[in-house]
Amino acid sequence: MSLPFKEHPLRHQVVAELHTRTHEPLRPPERVSHIAAVCGERGSGRNVRHLLRLLQHYGLPVPETVGQYYYATLGDIRMRWERHTEFVTYTFSKQGSFVHPFAYPVLQELPQDWLREMPGEVITAVSLAIESRDMPERSAEELSALFAGNAVIGSEVVGGAGRAWSDLHIHSDGLSRILLRDQGLSDRQAGRLAKRILEISAYRAMALLGLPPAREANICLSDADRRLAVVAARMAEDETAESWDPDAELLSELTSLASEIEAVAARTTYRFEASRAYYRVVQQRLEQLRQRRIEGLQTISEFINARLAPAIATCDSVHHRQHDLAERAARLTALLRARVEVNLQEQNRGLLESMNRRAKLQLRLQETVEGLSVIAIGYYGVGLVGYLLKGLESQGLPIDAIYGTGLSVPLVVGIAWLGIRRMKARLHKLGHSLD
Repeated sequence: MSLPFKEHPLRHQVVAELHTRTHEPLRPPERVSHIAAVCGERGSGRNVRHLLRLLQHYGLPVPETVGQYYYATLGDIRMRWERHTEFVTYTFSKQGSFVHPFAYPVLQELPQDWLREMPGEVITAVSLAIESRDMPERSAEELSALFAGNAVIGSEVVGGAGRAWSDLHIHSDGLSRILLRDQGLSDRQAGRLAKRILEISAYRAMALLGLPPAREANICLSDADRRLAVVAARMAEDETAESWDPDAELLSELTSLASEIEAVAARTTYRFEASRAYYRVVQQRLEQLRQRRIEGLQTISEFINARLAPAIATCDSVHHRQHDLAERAARLTALLRARVEVNLQEQNRGLLESMNRRAKLQLRLQETVEGLSVIAIGYYGVGLVGYLLKGLESQGLPIDAIYGTGLSVPLVVGIAWLGIRRMKARLHKLGHSLD
């Protein structure tokens, strides 16, 4: 039947997303091996190819596409493959009775060359066993022996329907150990419980990946903090008139410091954000366990939070410190740039004042030259008039050359002065028209 309305193109996809992380029902007694391998955000292709190799080894049909998860039955072993953002997980489970829950991990029954060639780097490898309710309960000494004498943590889970124990150590076989006991679990409850505990193991490890970079970054940031304090102290000192070169040196050092801080932030910010996200998932899964204390044992939540919370707090502290140092470096750089700009403005003002003084001096010199030019032109003009009058006088004309020359002086000088003024005015006008 076709729907009478238009569907959103992602309707089926968002509904399917609700079922991608479902659990597999488990019927105790059951043994489970779980591997989480870090492959990065771009490693999905090689992980899918590795998964297909395992299917081919068992003669199973190869699917055309593999999504975020895949389920298959490998003989009497059930496998669930899941793709996460940064890692992939393989969960192999096998139903059947056992005497020692960790003596024969399910991983031993898989092709060993396939395990050795697994892409990425394994961050968690867990051997989990679920005991049935009809098996005899183990004493504290027997539990300690199962976990190689290490301190055991544990609690009642699912409101008392089950019990969980672990030491969260890596044992001689390279696997961590988790023991669950059925106290009234249904198959689906057992599946959900195993999935949540395995997710806690994987997400806890992924969250702690941010701690080593945080410690390394803290060393770099401490050095940057000290150098920023030195630069701030130098900036606060009284500066002499020759402060241009020191300011340039300080600006260069501040720029270098800001670059180093940003480089540290670029390397660690994503890791810190991912650690916080994984930590939130761990807290959510721990709450879903609905734990109750077993007398004499530290609960799983208490143990994990006592170690994981300080690690995440360290990551948060370093992240905030990076941000604060970057802001301090930016403020100091802005202050220093402002001081450099003020120095530049002072220098420019002094230069303009010097140019004004030179312009005034040039104007006075020009006026002086103009006066001398008028005198010189007048002198030569009067001389020419005198020659003219003497020539006329020598021809018998009734002219007194000396008297006439004296009378021509004001006239010639006035004409010369007016001519220079007109020429100056025309040049000014021509200069304005060119501008």
